[in-house]
Amino acid sequence: MYALIKTGGKQFKVAAGEKIKVEQIAADVGQEIVIDQVLAIGNGADLTIGTPLVAGAAVKATVVSHGKHDKVRIFKMRRRKHYQRHGGHRQTYTELQINAVSV
Repeated sequence: MYALIKTGGKQFKVAAGEKIKVEQIAADVGQEIVIDQVLAIGNGADLTIGTPLVAGAAVKATVVSHGKHDKVRIFKMRRRKHYQRHGGHRQTYTELQINAVSV
């Protein structure tokens, strides 16, 4: 059984036993969270699509860790104008272990 969930403005296809990295969630390491924004649930050939969410569906996950992604380098330049700007950004994430998908 798998589910399409929405968290942090992004959509993820998850199944029990998987690990995913999502946008930072305010939860402690080891804490179990429930994601109730489920867009669709599939089980083999059977697919239930919500309008926009599936009623009564939830995904239970455990927070494994928090961290930062690799640095994204930002470089701006205007040719012949002696203008250069360097910058960088590291996005924070929360790693989740998916425990169960329930309808």
